[in-house]
Amino acid sequence: MKAMVLEKAGQPLRLMELPIPRPGPGQVLLRVRACGVCRTDLHVIDGELAHPRLPLVLGHEIVGTVSEVGEGVVEFTTGQRLGVPWLGSTCGTCSYCRGGQENLCDQAVFTGYQINGGYAEYTVADHRYCFPIPDVYDDAEAAPLLCAGLIGYRSLRMTESARHLGLYGFGAAAHIVAQVAGYQGRQLYAFTRPGDAQAQAFARKLGAVWAGDSDALPPHELDAAIIFAPVGPLVPTALRAVRRGGVVVCAGIYMSEIPAFAYDLLWEERVIRSVANLTRQDGLDFFAIAPQVPVRPTIKRLPLEKANEALTRLRSGQIEGAAVLVMDG
Repeated sequence: MKAMVLEKAGQPLRLMELPIPRPGPGQVLLRVRACGVCRTDLHVIDGELAHPRLPLVLGHEIVGTVSEVGEGVVEFTTGQRLGVPWLGSTCGTCSYCRGGQENLCDQAVFTGYQINGGYAEYTVADHRYCFPIPDVYDDAEAAPLLCAGLIGYRSLRMTESARHLGLYGFGAAAHIVAQVAGYQGRQLYAFTRPGDAQAQAFARKLGAVWAGDSDALPPHELDAAIIFAPVGPLVPTALRAVRRGGVVVCAGIYMSEIPAFAYDLLWEERVIRSVANLTRQDGLDFFAIAPQVPVRPTIKRLPLEKANEALTRLRSGQIEGAAVLVMDG
């Protein structure tokens, strides 16, 4: 099979021919149809996430059809379409797993990080961590829902009943969250890179009542803000924009250093919290609501061999919505 492989941090991916993997007990072999390109992939390539398993096939927004099932798999059959997210497997027995916080499991392994992902024509996955994909989405449309959608939805729920909601960084996750937030009747305020008129217009098209530069204050005090951009200085910036008792949710897996800030910004019961990974329940809940909205991702399709181009365009902010690698055949 063809695969785009990361051999060393900081280097471009290399197109290679690899053996098609075989599914072990409890696994499914998927013929990959599409795989989203996520900012987390950049953090792995840049060495900002420690200890990836190298050489590595990146990609954790995978949509594919079951080619073969391993021993003990009875829930899925060949030909069925499934999605594979970032969370690849957990121990199932620790206090976090037993307490509904499997996203914090110490023994969790992650797709496209510790186990090979979807920048390839085939991949294997633990069947317990796969989701059936609603028929209303084609393969490429469904791919960004597996991380941008799931992490975004988990972040949105952490804002609870916030009516005036700010989104810092209007990329793949934010453009999906914006659609869910609008469906829920929230007022959305979008913050982009300074001077990015195209992203601000995109946000307004998706229902934002205001869109402006990330260092600006919105015209209305926010109940909550979600930071998708991996930029630490946005934390005190967002704190300035939220009301007393408001929450700032840091949605990324990596963020640059947060600068020191005056306690007055945090006082009056403002809250800063992070989002770590996702749970399977997040997936079940999100895939139930997404067709109702309906969430319609804006995507840019590229062939597998163009993975490096997709990553470069993502890094420079040239992707409106989400980039998705699609396979031939």
